Amino acid sequence: MPGNSFGTLFQLTTFGESHGVSIGGIIDGCPAGLELDFDFIQTELDRRKPGQSKLTTQRKEADQVEFLSGIFDGKTTGTPIGFKIQNQDHKSKDYSHIPDKFRPSHADYTYEVKYGNRDYRGGGRSSARETACRVVAGAIAQLVLRHYGVEIHSYVQQVGSMALLKEFNEIDFSKTFENEVRCPDAEMAEKMSDFILQIKKEGDTIGGAIQTVVRNCPVGLGEPVFDKLHADLGKAMLSINAVKGFEYGSGFCAPEMRGSKHNDEFIKTERGIRTKTNYSGGIQGGISNGEEIYFRTAFKPVATIMKNQTSVDKNGEETEVVGKGRHDACVVPRAVPIVTAMTALVLVDHLLRSSISQLNNITIN
Repeated sequence: MPGNSFGTLFQLTTFGESHGVSIGGIIDGCPAGLELDFDFIQTELDRRKPGQSKLTTQRKEADQVEFLSGIFDGKTTGTPIGFKIQNQDHKSKDYSHIPDKFRPSHADYTYEVKYGNRDYRGGGRSSARETACRVVAGAIAQLVLRHYGVEIHSYVQQVGSMALLKEFNEIDFSKTFENEVRCPDAEMAEKMSDFILQIKKEGDTIGGAIQTVVRNCPVGLGEPVFDKLHADLGKAMLSINAVKGFEYGSGFCAPEMRGSKHNDEFIKTERGIRTKTNYSGGIQGGISNGEEIYFRTAFKPVATIMKNQTSVDKNGEETEVVGKGRHDACVVPRAVPIVTAMTALVLVDHLLRSSISQLNNITIN
């Protein structure tokens, strides 16, 4: 099974299954001399972990990361960073009723056809549990970005048809994690929470969207043809479980606009050359232009619902799939740190590939 690595110079390779002994990863290409904030790394993991509120799956995992290599005296050595996270609360019996059944909108059928077998316990490798590894690597990437003043802010902007319509420049990002929904607007967060709980009582699930804003990104990240910055961000977001859509800048509003309105005019300011507007989303020609990078990531409703559904088994015979186990009614609150992590991985990888960082032989002090 190829495709377990992400990145070019700053590269993450993950391993493990949802119901295996552990999950983990190897980070290759991290600069030497980076002082690691282990509390920050664990906080990011805690924001993703299951069982943290009544809105999420009640699987209980400490998600305590254990580093195995690449660190000495609290700093990176420049060698591969190995880490693992132990699985503690997997209940494989919750899946004993589906070893030969294909659950609607899961990876069961495609894995069976492609590999000739599948780990039906929690989805195996296709489980969103794998994303905990991304959060570890993404947290380390964020520590690199701190040295360049780059900030990444992600928050829940939509749940179902409920959307926070405020412009992100009107939002206090510091309030994002003051509630279980991860929406920085307290009034909207309460409405979203009540709605998710109602959906959960009905045995159903609901989708949502996460808004991300990158501030202080230097000009020049990204390559102009196949490795455009927005293309790599899109790939990163679409690699996350349950993601169905990605738009940056004006996104899907662009087809309705005229060029005279959409064009971002350049102006000279005390901060240098800027643009009056930012429909480009901070990226032009695939390269960052110094303005705020912003994009939305859309998530589908979680495929496992607590309602009976019709499907087929391995023999193509009609069967009924009974909803069991512990699952999120809405995945977006726990996905916020995942989106942030993948954003950081892309930015650091492009930073290392860029002349901006002067990172031919970097030591971060």
